[in-house]
Amino acid sequence: METDSEPYVRLASLRQLHQAMADMNKARSLADTLQAVADGVVQALGYELACVNLVGPDGDLVVAAFAGNPAAEALITGRSGSRASWDRRLNMGEQWGDLIFIPHTEGWVLDDDDVPQWYTDGPAPRFEDEWHPSDRLFAPMYAPGPQGGSSGELIGVLSVDRPRNGRRPGAWGREALQMYAFQAAIAISNARLRSNMQRALVRLERDQQALRASEESFRQAFEYAPSGMAIAEMGGDQHGRILRTNDALCRLLGRRASAMRRYAFSDLVHPEDIGTLLRTSAEGGRAELRLGRRDGTYVWVSLRNSVVADAADGPRFLLTHVEDIEERKRRELQLAHRASHDSLTGLPNSAELRSRLAARLCQRPQSPHAGVADAMDAAYGHSAVFDSGGHTFDFGAAVEPYGAFDHHVHAVAPEDGRDDGTKGLAVLFCDLDGFKSINDRFGHNAGDAVLIEVARRLSGGVRDGDTVARLGGDEFVILANGLGRADAQDLAVRLRNEIIQPIRAEGRAVRVGASFGIGWAHCGMTADEVLKSADERMYVEKRSRPKQHRRAG
Repeated sequence: METDSEPYVRLASLRQLHQAMADMNKARSLADTLQAVADGVVQALGYELACVNLVGPDGDLVVAAFAGNPAAEALITGRSGSRASWDRRLNMGEQWGDLIFIPHTEGWVLDDDDVPQWYTDGPAPRFEDEWHPSDRLFAPMYAPGPQGGSSGELIGVLSVDRPRNGRRPGAWGREALQMYAFQAAIAISNARLRSNMQRALVRLERDQQALRASEESFRQAFEYAPSGMAIAEMGGDQHGRILRTNDALCRLLGRRASAMRRYAFSDLVHPEDIGTLLRTSAEGGRAELRLGRRDGTYVWVSLRNSVVADAADGPRFLLTHVEDIEERKRRELQLAHRASHDSLTGLPNSAELRSRLAARLCQRPQSPHAGVADAMDAAYGHSAVFDSGGHTFDFGAAVEPYGAFDHHVHAVAPEDGRDDGTKGLAVLFCDLDGFKSINDRFGHNAGDAVLIEVARRLSGGVRDGDTVARLGGDEFVILANGLGRADAQDLAVRLRNEIIQPIRAEGRAVRVGASFGIGWAHCGMTADEVLKSADERMYVEKRSRPKQHRRAG
């Protein structure tokens, strides 16, 4: 280009410059853009050598591209010079607009610094504007600003050497190099932006793929989990409403997934377990309760809650893991039943009888303001829990001492000697007559058969809600609430008449008799005192009857 006589510039030179700028803006990557910038200096601006020094993340400048000499390119490409050395270059020499020219008379002080350099040999200048091999010309490149100008941030430096016409560039050559550096800065900034966007897109796609994989893993883990899982709304008016269930939960409850979405967990929980559900916290909450099946039955399950978010700031949902524990609960109930019931007859045993009886009694004295807490401690201890006819009474340490039995209906006994209409808790103590002889004559299997049949007849002869218990051996106790004295005596006669009927045992018919003693439970007594009273009355009744009539009645 410098072969043109200024101010006249050939159209072909302008086309070459335009093509060089187009090439560096069309490059597909940052590396291609940098090389296009270096090649354009050589091809369009008329310099034999061109080097693109790019500012790196650490502030130093690295030789990112080289054009014009393959040997020099191989030697210095990738090497870096410190920012301090480059600032020294850009702050000395002559200012040609935005260009920096350092003549050979001053540049010798830079020969030993850490900036990568390529030395060329040549004769000394023969005239004033002739290019010397040690002359240096730099074109700083600044990042473009928001209004199209430069922002003042250095992104790199173009260094050029050995103009092909052998002369220092004139006004047009300087203007062309300065304009080219400005456009190169824009091209490099755009290439960097595209590169960053491409990396961001790659990262985004990778993250999206990971998210899709994670979602698919969650979906498969949710759908194909061997135990039940559900996602429900958390908070608001629809808290607990089921949004999604897996196949295992649908099979467990016998309900379709579409039907499950019509319910909240509170709609499915057994009424007696609603309080347990409400006390179960969302995050990490655990509970054991009963969920309703479609057929109206209930299944024991273990619930475990956790909270998941749809996005970083999105809505939160409740993830509930539902495990079938019906078999374990059945075993627990069986163990509890075995502990509280007689293994032969299936009736409540002595311990269960005392618990049920004690649950109906309180030790509160007649004065409502004295000794309630002490009486409770003496009767039950601080955490006694009794089950009576399906109702639970819990006399825990947290109960207030006064008024603890405000809900309690006090047991009273009818007066001795007359039926005054008072209804009380009758305790019928039953002892079999002639049972020992059956054991001795026919063996224990026959005796067991008699006990089983007596238990069946006693259970069939009382009302629902009454208790028939086997105290031990051939002794039975019946708890019957709401009876007067005449009612209790009639019940004893009916039960005795049932017992004395022949019993098939070991292929033969045998008969046993029964003696009944009727005691009355009232508050202020202990369970043992009540049973002892009924036992004593039974022995009185047994002794009052002739021996020969005890069995047949």
